[in-house]
Order: sequence, then structure tokens, then C-alpha cells
Amino acid sequence: MDYLLVVVGLLGLILGGEGLVRGAVAIAARYKVSPLVIGVTLVGFGTSMPELVTSLQAALSGSPGIAVGNVVGSNIANILLILGCAALLAPIVVKANEFRRDGVVLMGATLLCLGAVQLGEVGRVIGGCFVILLLGYLVFTLLKGEAGEEPEVAPMPITHAILFMVGGLAVTIFAARLMVGGAVGIAEALGVSEAVIGLTIVAIGTSMPEFITSVIAARKGQVALAFGNVVGSNIFNILGILGITVLVKPLVVPPQIMGFDIWVMLAATVALCVFAVSGWRLTRTEGAFLVGGYGAYLTYLVATL
Repeated sequence: MDYLLVVVGLLGLILGGEGLVRGAVAIAARYKVSPLVIGVTLVGFGTSMPELVTSLQAALSGSPGIAVGNVVGSNIANILLILGCAALLAPIVVKANEFRRDGVVLMGATLLCLGAVQLGEVGRVIGGCFVILLLGYLVFTLLKGEAGEEPEVAPMPITHAILFMVGGLAVTIFAARLMVGGAVGIAEALGVSEAVIGLTIVAIGTSMPEFITSVIAARKGQVALAFGNVVGSNIFNILGILGITVLVKPLVVPPQIMGFDIWVMLAATVALCVFAVSGWRLTRTEGAFLVGGYGAYLTYLVATL
């Protein structure tokens, strides 16, 4: 049954990601909103809903390793695996003016997460501050988002576009829950630790909406949407998911995450920023470097079980 849940969840993620991208791009085209702004807000935050649901469930059930590992592991996977694969499919051009804003927020959120994790326990005060920062960022992004060129897509009534986006998002969330449930069941049967489950199986499973969405966006030529999706998701993972989760229930951080994985997340974020500002594009070579880095990270986790 667990294996069946994984297969059905993956198929649902593919269909949901297709609908989500189609609807979001159509909305961007209709209102001439920058695809990066759409990716950072609607798509980036929307595809992070599985992480939020999973972390809340894990925290309430007394599994802090899964709750924290889900956030840290998802951010690592988003950059190294998802953005790396998207760049392998098509080089990603980065808009300098927009990344100067969103890149600074991403790096700032990452450093705040590093500091919070090193405390050993993340409490409600920190969670409240994270949520307030997220709301401020979202309002600022929507107010300052510049109009972009209209994407070359077939016209779609706004009601249809909204239905595609909302329906696609609903399918991705439901499918991700199926896939994560099956994957966790398989991992537990194999006797893998809670922290490793959160950093790998759960993180990859809940990041599948971002993966499918970014890959589909890259294949459709909407590379700005793919890039914005990762940036927005990582900001939301830290400020929104971790913030809301610890507001509900403070979390004790596992030593493994404090000592190693949080630093991998920081290194991945630094690599993303360096690649983005070096020529304002992510090349296929850089994409291959990111994917290779994720392979090395997983190899290390497996070797230290």
C-alpha cells in the first residue's frame, strides 16, 4: 500500500503542477505581471503548502526531527535538486532588479534560520517574528512588483485561469500528502531515524510540487517562474512554515541538523546567490554542479546512517 501511495502521489503531482503553472502564467499574462513576482508569491507560496501541513502534523505528533528536517531538507532540495534540474533543462536568466530584492530576503531569512536553529529550541517569539517578516515581505513584493512582458501563451478567461491554478494547487497538496505518507511508511519499515526521514523522504516528497512546477515551467520556457518558485518557496519555508509551526508548538532542534544540515542549507543558498549574480543567469553547467552537490549530500546522509 505504501508503494502504491507513492506512485499515485507522483502522478497527481505531475497533473497538479501542470494545472498550477498554466493558471499562474495565464494570470501573469492577463495582468502583465512579472512571472518572477507570480513565482515568488502565488506559485512559490502555494507549492509550499505540503511542507506546512507536514511540519504542523509532525510537531503536533511530537516529531520535531521531521518538522525541522522538513524545512531544512526542503530548502536544500529546492536549490540543489529542483533549481539544478530546471537549469539543466534551460539556462535561467535572472532579472537583476528583482533578485536584488528577493535574493537579499532569501539570504536574510536563511541567516535568521541558522541563528534560530543554533539556539537548540525555536520558540513562539521567534515564530511570531518570522511570520511578521513574511507578511511584510509579501506586501512589499506585491506593491513593488514591476510589470513584465506578457508571456507568449494562449489567451484564457480569468475564471478558467483561477480554476486551473486553484485546482492544480489542491491536487498537488493532496498528492504530496499521499506520497509523503507512503514514503514515511516505507522509511519507518526500514528503521531509518526521524531526522533522516525529515531531511530526505519527507523533504523530497513535500518538495515534489516545486520540482514538478519548476520543471514544467522550464520546459514551457517560463524560466523566471521556475526560478521565482524556488526563491519564494525557500523564503516561505523558513518564515512561514517554521514560523507558523513553532507558534503552534515550540520545537527542539535535533543535534544532527544543528551541526551539519543547517550549514548545508546555508552553503546551497550562498551558491544560488553567487550563480545568480554571476552574469545574471544560471547556466547548465551551474545546474549540473547543483545537482551533483545534492547527490553528494544524499550520499553522505546514507553513509552516516
